Amino acid sequence: MSFIRPEIRQWLSRWSEALIAAAVLLTGLWLMLHGGWFFGLVGLLTMLVGGALLVGAWRRMPFRRQITAPGVVEVEEGAIRYYGAATLGGQIALRDLTEIRLLRLRGHGHWRLRNAAGEALLIPADAAGAEVLADAFTALPGLDMGAVSNALAHVAEQPDAMRVVWRRSDQGDLT
Repeated sequence: MSFIRPEIRQWLSRWSEALIAAAVLLTGLWLMLHGGWFFGLVGLLTMLVGGALLVGAWRRMPFRRQITAPGVVEVEEGAIRYYGAATLGGQIALRDLTEIRLLRLRGHGHWRLRNAAGEALLIPADAAGAEVLADAFTALPGLDMGAVSNALAHVAEQPDAMRVVWRRSDQGDLT
């Protein structure tokens, strides 16, 4: 039995990371304003940590979606793995990535990751664990997380959406 309404529980689940980061930031502010020089320094450091956590939570927010697609995504030791339930899964190393596209298939967003050998891995954006892709993508050189988040937020609005969100700069035209 739960005393929290389902829609509030869903909202809290989506915003939990950002709320915790904001709480750390406010705790640091409280420490900084209510202590001497020592607690002021501790409060300032706590605020810096809270601010960094808040920025990371804000960047990962579009990646946190309701799980509607089958399969599980994980990032481990520099490799993105997708274990498909209804389709084939696979693995691709981050260092081998040459292109990331976001496309809409059958009404759902999918990440299409491609390596130098031409192999591609298709990962539903709504699969379980897909939010870990945000942290994996930040390790790629020249990737604009704002553009990635914007593409992910608008993929549902366009009927046949396909966007190249990142392409390795030392590769030629891959289309």
